Amino acid sequence: LAFTFPALGQSFLVQCPTQTNLHPAVAKTPDNPTGANPGIKCQQIAGTDGFATMANGVPLYLFGFGPLSGIDLINQGLPGTETSAAFNKAYSMPNLPGITADANGNPDLVNGIQPDPYYDSVNPNANGAVINPASMMNLGVLSAQHPAPMMAIDEDDEFFLTLTNVGMIMRPDLFEEHTVHFHGYPNASSYFDGVPDASVAISISGSMTYYYTAPDAGTYFFHCHVTPPEHIQMGMEGQLFVRPRQDKLAAGASLYAASAARPCAAADVLCAAPVPAINNGVTQTSGTHYAYNDGDGSTQYDVEYPIMMMGFDSNFHFISLTFNLGDFSGMKDKHFLLNGRGYPDTVNTGVISTQDSDGLIRPSQVERTLITIDKSKGQKRALLRISNLSLTELYTLATVGIPMTVIAEDARLLRDMAGENLYYTANSITIGGGSTTDVILDATNIPAGTYFLYTTNLDHLSNENENFGGMMTEINVIDNPVVAAAP
Repeated sequence: LAFTFPALGQSFLVQCPTQTNLHPAVAKTPDNPTGANPGIKCQQIAGTDGFATMANGVPLYLFGFGPLSGIDLINQGLPGTETSAAFNKAYSMPNLPGITADANGNPDLVNGIQPDPYYDSVNPNANGAVINPASMMNLGVLSAQHPAPMMAIDEDDEFFLTLTNVGMIMRPDLFEEHTVHFHGYPNASSYFDGVPDASVAISISGSMTYYYTAPDAGTYFFHCHVTPPEHIQMGMEGQLFVRPRQDKLAAGASLYAASAARPCAAADVLCAAPVPAINNGVTQTSGTHYAYNDGDGSTQYDVEYPIMMMGFDSNFHFISLTFNLGDFSGMKDKHFLLNGRGYPDTVNTGVISTQDSDGLIRPSQVERTLITIDKSKGQKRALLRISNLSLTELYTLATVGIPMTVIAEDARLLRDMAGENLYYTANSITIGGGSTTDVILDATNIPAGTYFLYTTNLDHLSNENENFGGMMTEINVIDNPVVAAAP
């Protein structure tokens, strides 16, 4: 299914089919009148620019990706990926930049910006795809977020990702093309890999829909591959993870049997999770989640927190805004970030917004980093999906009082070909740029309290010239047992 508006902008196209050969149509329902197969997932992002506020209060200029679908989900710090049925319900909200609703819920015009022509005051939809080219420009310009809108798919899904290049309003001289490259992702087609030499790059006023099949479960990330040292430093990177098919097993099903039945269960060095050496008899419980197809339940978690480590060189961002040439050889990060924030902003559970050059305030850093494990809600194990996208630094993250169990590196479960788990427990991990690590925090025997996740690189515990902050956040372990009322 492609939405096309020849009279408004022939180059802006959005694609999200409701069925394919791999995922045929399903029975129609009132909530899914087209019979869209839930195994087809879609998302749309803009290639653009914008600003983000650092923890010392200084806004930095960004090249970045902004949301053009799943907008409300993303503003809640969640992945913006949706089923095709949800994606194809066009975005319809009055809150385009510069537009507010009057007392009757109708959009008021502010600054001469027209409302979305598909605005429906009766059935507003904050998460569908933005399909009108004028709305893509209104919403996409200066919408850059750091990290970029999060993506999450399930193993066996087909994923259609549309990148719409709306241009960089602060640097109209650059005519920059953009791509999306899934780093470390076993993409079978170089055409959709996002490396311009082997695929294509998307020019301003153009869109392209990337197609992927979901491979082995794991934690990955994505970035623009056009002049990557510049575009990554400027903020064009985001988080991506694939959830295992083990999550979808019926209650009571054997995890070991499901693991042994997988296509890569035979001895295969490329298999992400060889069959466990011993069948421990663990069966699926309804609603239980796993990081990988482990076959023994060892990667079970209750809550998950994607955490992207990154650093910004404020001088490089300043000269990029002021039409000067960047000194790549002298690049040196001065802001050290977790999910685009430095401490104490990392424990801010709300959206951080930034006023842009047009005077409008837009969400700039939406992903939370405060880690909460609430035992009173049955939570004991937290999965941290940690990635490092720094161009210049190896980062070390450490905890005190709550150890980390490292279960996977670079989207590969730590298990040998004999099926023996190679997990290890540590109070610190070191990750180089371009790598990911999956960590489980087990608070079963940890007393309630506040713990810290922080870098031991002491010069990274700063917000530019402020000698505090930087790459640090808090882990809150809550244990408030319910006390029965007196008879």
